Amino acid sequence: MKTKYLLFGGLVAASSLLSACSDFFDQDSDHVIFADDYELNQSSDTIYSLTGIMSKMQALGDRTVLLGEVRGDLVDVTNSANADLRELAQFDVSDGNRYNSPKDYYAVINNCNLYLSKADTAVRNSANKSLFIKEYAAVKAYRAWTYLQLALNYGKVPFYTKPITTKEQAEAKYPEKDIVDLCNTLVADIAPLADVEIPGLGNIGITDSRMLYFPIYVLLGDLNLWAGNYKEAAMAYYKYITTANGSNSYFPITSRSVMWTGPEWVSIGDNWSNMFNSEIFTTDREIITMIAGDSIPSEGNYSQLRNIYNSSADNDYKVSLVPSESLKELSQRQVWCYLANNGRDTVYAPSNLTRNRAGDLRLVSCWRSYQSVYEGNTVTRQFVSKFLTRNIHVYRRATVYLRLAEALNRAGYPHFAYEILSEGVNNKVTERDVLPYCKTPADSAFVKSFNFPYSSNSGYIVLDAGAEHSYNTIGLHSRGCGLSQYNKYYLMPDDSTLSEKERLDYQIRKVEDMIVDEGALEFAFEGVRYYDLLRVALRRNDPSYLADRIYARRGAERISEVKSEIKADLTDRANWFLSWNGKLGVK
Repeated sequence: MKTKYLLFGGLVAASSLLSACSDFFDQDSDHVIFADDYELNQSSDTIYSLTGIMSKMQALGDRTVLLGEVRGDLVDVTNSANADLRELAQFDVSDGNRYNSPKDYYAVINNCNLYLSKADTAVRNSANKSLFIKEYAAVKAYRAWTYLQLALNYGKVPFYTKPITTKEQAEAKYPEKDIVDLCNTLVADIAPLADVEIPGLGNIGITDSRMLYFPIYVLLGDLNLWAGNYKEAAMAYYKYITTANGSNSYFPITSRSVMWTGPEWVSIGDNWSNMFNSEIFTTDREIITMIAGDSIPSEGNYSQLRNIYNSSADNDYKVSLVPSESLKELSQRQVWCYLANNGRDTVYAPSNLTRNRAGDLRLVSCWRSYQSVYEGNTVTRQFVSKFLTRNIHVYRRATVYLRLAEALNRAGYPHFAYEILSEGVNNKVTERDVLPYCKTPADSAFVKSFNFPYSSNSGYIVLDAGAEHSYNTIGLHSRGCGLSQYNKYYLMPDDSTLSEKERLDYQIRKVEDMIVDEGALEFAFEGVRYYDLLRVALRRNDPSYLADRIYARRGAERISEVKSEIKADLTDRANWFLSWNGKLGVK
């Protein structure tokens, strides 16, 4: 997908119109706007405009991953990393840093505003349905996701919904919204469109366009999660799950995992890591949403993530990012187990296995590091299976389930959240392990509103050690740690000595810690870690929750070393966000 707009009809290039505007809404020469008297009322018009917005999204692809990963505690920069990546890791991001460019987000937002202001949703087809409602909803979703990224990275951002087409408009002062205010505003904006189907544009190049949209129910889940509307967030994620493949469809977590295949602890069976290469829209897809990347480096929006994470001749086998000691230690602390003797015995993997094979197996599954000879020198090669295609993955199935668990936990249902981590959920599991802990009829009614039907061959089927049927639902922790529901080291946190309220608060905090750890194990390298730490630190009003983990990215014994390299005091929340470029005219 080239980063150019397809011009048509009454469209005019914006560069001449906005040439004198401030850098706040600086537009590239390929940005187009509509003439004042032009309306979108032809099918071809909406298709061209929609793909144009998709092309603008490409500029946000790499930074979406890197801003969320390099500032966290799961990766470390190497001596080969460029100055921009090093600035991110050190929280010393300059105005000229390539990943610090608010105007790229506003280029997307302004294009969305232009589209939404000109799309004629009153046009009807022969079935009396709005001809452009699908595209209209998709564009609102693009705008909502882009605004959310801005707020998460900059803390408080100017908000506008009308297109900027004049110098005066560009230089005007717009109201600023913080994360919570922005999220609540966006929820109200997109919620009425949640059930609108995605557009059917077919393939764009070799990419199925259905992979390039942001499902509104997932966005509603994220927006409500950040805003602290936890029941609403949980219900939104659940509604996505039940409609992902059509009305009242099934979308189980699947049984994909990394398993030891024998008692000798030598051979590993893996059907988890290969799902990152599958970018096909199927009913059992793991990838939900991508940002398309160019296939040719010279096109301008060619993703560099493969070059940053994987060794190749293009980078002289010198990668920029490697797993941190903190990630390795977290992975090794996990306990892997399976059932033996027809389910009568639980067997645990040894904790002293070498080559990063102790504990959770997802790290060793998706990351390889080995030495070889290149041009007469011994080099360390790295391979990360999560970055083998040209596209940037934003949402996947595990994202929805883990954030559903986070929302349910904070809504006051830690047992429900724990089951998503441990065994997986269906109606049998919730009846047995969740409903008994509901204290009020309202709590019971809320839990029962989550319908995960099952039978021996349909619906959400969890592993039953005594049954001989297949299963498609496991706990997220079981993706890397064996059969977690049988693991005595992975239990629902509890302290029966506490009062009822204190006990619930204790469980919520401890399960939340488990969810944050699970996010690290499942999504390492993918760009969600910093935001997970940020969200919990803000929720708990506890700066140390974020700061302590980032300072320990190289292990407890090197905390002082990391502190000396990081240029900001991370116990001060003002330093958690990027600074605006001075040219934007925004404080």
